[in-house]
Amino acid sequence: MASLDLSPDPERVPLREARGRVLAERIDAELDVPGFDRASMDGYAVRARDTFGAGEADPATLELAGEVHAGAEPTVTVEPGTCAEISTGAVMPDGADAVVMVERTTEAGDGIEIRTSVAPGDHVMFAGADVAAGARALGPGTELTPREIGLLAALGADEVPVRGRPTVGVVSTGDELVRPGEDLHGERGQIYDVNSDTIAAGIDEAGGEARLYPHAGDDYDEMERLLVEASGECDLVLSSGSTSASAVDVIYRVIEERGDLLLHGVSVKPGKPMLVGRVGESAYVGLPGYPVSALTIFRTFVAPAIREAAGKPEPRTATVTGRMAVQERYAEGRMRLMPVGLVESGPGGPDGGGEAAGTAGGETLVYPVDKGSGATTSLVEADGVVVVDPDTDYLAEGEPVEVQLFSPDVRPPSAFGAGEDDPALSRLLDRLERPRYLPVGSREGLRRLRDGVPDFAVTAGPVERDVEATDLGGWTREWGLVVPDGNPDGVTGIADLVDRDLRFLNRDTNSGLRASLEDAVAGLAAERGVERRDLEASVDGFDRSVRAHESPARRVLAGDADAGLGLRATAGKLGLGFVPLGEQDVRVRANPDRTGKSGVEELAGAVADLDDVLAGLTGYGTA
Repeated sequence: MASLDLSPDPERVPLREARGRVLAERIDAELDVPGFDRASMDGYAVRARDTFGAGEADPATLELAGEVHAGAEPTVTVEPGTCAEISTGAVMPDGADAVVMVERTTEAGDGIEIRTSVAPGDHVMFAGADVAAGARALGPGTELTPREIGLLAALGADEVPVRGRPTVGVVSTGDELVRPGEDLHGERGQIYDVNSDTIAAGIDEAGGEARLYPHAGDDYDEMERLLVEASGECDLVLSSGSTSASAVDVIYRVIEERGDLLLHGVSVKPGKPMLVGRVGESAYVGLPGYPVSALTIFRTFVAPAIREAAGKPEPRTATVTGRMAVQERYAEGRMRLMPVGLVESGPGGPDGGGEAAGTAGGETLVYPVDKGSGATTSLVEADGVVVVDPDTDYLAEGEPVEVQLFSPDVRPPSAFGAGEDDPALSRLLDRLERPRYLPVGSREGLRRLRDGVPDFAVTAGPVERDVEATDLGGWTREWGLVVPDGNPDGVTGIADLVDRDLRFLNRDTNSGLRASLEDAVAGLAAERGVERRDLEASVDGFDRSVRAHESPARRVLAGDADAGLGLRATAGKLGLGFVPLGEQDVRVRANPDRTGKSGVEELAGAVADLDDVLAGLTGYGTA
């Protein structure tokens, strides 16, 4: 990006709009600040020589000649043997060269007793003491924060010369994208456009001015029209999506035909399909379509160029050294920017994690956060990235790594958990200060707890128990089959799924609900003297699974399934029918080595008091 000229012309902006901008030239003071000698406290303006020798035992008595208030021109002169009452910020009257604070004075008839001596200049701010006329106030390249705005206001500046903000156009492509707020049709494979607003926020943060253009789809003519329009209005044009050389991804051909394509592809994961070029007078960068890839490439290659053009300094970099919590294999022969999360391995301070990442909260463990480039939650579940060299085949468990934090104020979560997705748990986590939870299912949560990564795991149903853990308590929930309102098919239990032509939607194999269903099917198979797998195979959709606990119910609500595995609470929330199959125990199980962490102690306290958490959740109860 260094070869692409993004430098906009300087401009003048009103002072009230200048915060965050960068000065384009030096600002010299054109007047003294303050412009007059002024009192720095309430008291009496005096001639210092009249107070010499004065003290508590032998005060000097001065005649009160008048008073001076802030914002008013003095109408009194302090002659020898006199004083004038004065307020903070008021102009020093003629003849006075010091101020005696009011606390060291006493009214005495027509005079004022001065119980201390002062020297010339005491409690007086002289003209130009803050900024002198002609002095250099601020230099070019200064980023204007509220402090600098205050100084400029003191100098009387109503407009300031600043570096121009590069205008960056954002064009999203792909027929599957829908702008947030518009109707989404999942059956057509539509998804919300994440990149436009995400990248626009990054542009603003880097000092640019984002300009969003209409969605282009995958239509060549519309892409060409929008890119040409944006290139005529912007210093830089960014597009997201349609950067691979496939039949439908045509944007690279637009750049070749209407401009210059300088680069197609970088040896970085995530983010390999990247374009760099020019269209007209504008620079162009094509970002990958997946949100994690797009934001990674933007932060690595594009944001620095925008900051340089806007004159913004590079953000404070923060790194922390930790050890890999698990082994991570990688052998693709290109540099990898691996999103990772942090967790402290031992008891933390009052906030559960020390003062900053990698400090007094115990050893810092680093775990990969990689749901694939298309998973937007990776953007918020990661704390930073580890740069993995192309020649690295794997990172061993316990191997030291350096994490480049996304911001200097990143802190590990107070309590980090993984396991079952559950509505009561969501409420419980709201009561903790700074938790992080990965809803990966009961079985996967226990596996991760066994590997020593999270602080706690949440399990439901008959999952394996051979994991050393401290049970913090739990609750119960009623599970079963979610059916349309009124149960039009008359579903009564699992046998109906086996014997009738009903469309069913299951949960994934990590789910505790799936484990309870498998046990129930095994019981029915034993009654009938058949193999469990044969019964499962006879259910239309037994192997058709989803991950989130509400997803089967929402498919039933949409008419895509006749029954789905779920909770009574979910059925009630969505206005659906429910066929109960049993009750599950939900348990919160802590890593025994981390029960002393303040965040885990906070969690244990919350689990011990569940009344508010369970209130209003149909089918829930205390264990």
